[in-house]
Amino acid sequence: MNSHTDESNASEARTFVIGDVHGEIGMLRTVMARLPTLTEQDTLVFLGDYIDRGPKSKAVLDAVRRLPQELKCRVVALRGNHEDAWLRVIDNGWPEFLLPRGNGALATYRSWVGTELSDKTGLPSAEEFAGMERGGFFSAEQIAWMRELPYWYEDAHGIYVHAGLLARNGAYMHPKDCEPKAALLWTRTREFFTDYRGKHVVVGHTRTKTLPQELSQFTPEDPTDMWAGPCVTAIDTGAGSEGGFLTALELPAMRVYESR
Repeated sequence: MNSHTDESNASEARTFVIGDVHGEIGMLRTVMARLPTLTEQDTLVFLGDYIDRGPKSKAVLDAVRRLPQELKCRVVALRGNHEDAWLRVIDNGWPEFLLPRGNGALATYRSWVGTELSDKTGLPSAEEFAGMERGGFFSAEQIAWMRELPYWYEDAHGIYVHAGLLARNGAYMHPKDCEPKAALLWTRTREFFTDYRGKHVVVGHTRTKTLPQELSQFTPEDPTDMWAGPCVTAIDTGAGSEGGFLTALELPAMRVYESR
């Protein structure tokens, strides 16, 4: 499944978008508790990156997988570049992704096997790396779920994608036209945030504090907060990293919910 579009009942439906969770189950629970009661007309969209960096990646992934059975609303879980990276590890191996501490892969492995991430160097032991190098700790069901995660979603309120849209001949393409689809998960260009004009796009992936605050229409005095430009809203507020928190956005009201 690569995409899904639903523009029905637009006048009554709400869409709640949750940014990159990165293993922070406590933050996810806090944000979910702060949302209003979700109804059958509502949609809950996750922008991907459920795993890595934070201490409870397995708990986050399992929680998101259960939500369609627990909530009345539609739940859309998108693929992030970290899920994409682990699928590459599983299929072909990718030590260059696994080793850098900033990627948080060791935290994910330890959350699955039940050990604490106490080694601040972030270097796996030889035994740990052997367990990580092809992702053998993931269950077959978890891997299948990650493979089915769509690359984008669209409804009447906006387009939702992990990282952003790609430009061709000076114009930004709809995600259905972007190839390869994985580029929607990994792209990171300042020009997308400053130059894109079109239907509202909500993204994660790029930390909001790195974006041009002078263009944000939402608390520009707080660079760690959600970033809202002319046609792009970015909600990766650093969950899983020191000082970060989790953000959710309600559309069309543009109401913000935070874990902090």
